[in-house]
Amino acid sequence: MHFAPDMEEALEFVVSLGDTDPGASRSGLDELETLADLAALLAPISFTGRIDGDDAELRDVRQTRALLRRVWTLGRDDAVIEVNRMLREARALPQLARHDVSDWHLHATVPEAPLGERMRVEAALALIDVIRSNEMSRLRLCEADSCTGLVLDLSRNGSKRFCSVRCGNRMNMIAFRERKAGETIPPRPAHE
Repeated sequence: MHFAPDMEEALEFVVSLGDTDPGASRSGLDELETLADLAALLAPISFTGRIDGDDAELRDVRQTRALLRRVWTLGRDDAVIEVNRMLREARALPQLARHDVSDWHLHATVPEAPLGERMRVEAALALIDVIRSNEMSRLRLCEADSCTGLVLDLSRNGSKRFCSVRCGNRMNMIAFRERKAGETIPPRPAHE
């Protein structure tokens, strides 16, 4: 599946944000508890505009995480309702922008808008492409036991099942052990 580069980046960020949740994180802990956690999440991403770095912003981003994790698993029609609500609440006005090393891409909020709002709107813009392409099945939860990691399946055949190689390897090892345990040992032939 192929989306515009800025849309893929926005979807990949939703995965990064969503996977800070305790059920999805590598550590099994909430990886978005502190301002330092928020700074670490933002470090590899070129978020432009206002970043307050305060507790109110952290709370808003945590609420955004919960919302986007929920929207990720909705059916197409229900996702439309949430996407439209996010855009309406932000009074989003999509415009093309080019800055830094990024070529033309969509922005729909002003740089001074709160960080959580900008995250929600960027996710909503990316979800518009997913919905219009009827590709909501590309957004799902990891199939590994006790993992709620987000899966963004950009493969051609839509067959990605796990959020990470780690989860895939873990489930393959479990399946291997179950097969081995289920094998019966043939009886030895009786000696005359």
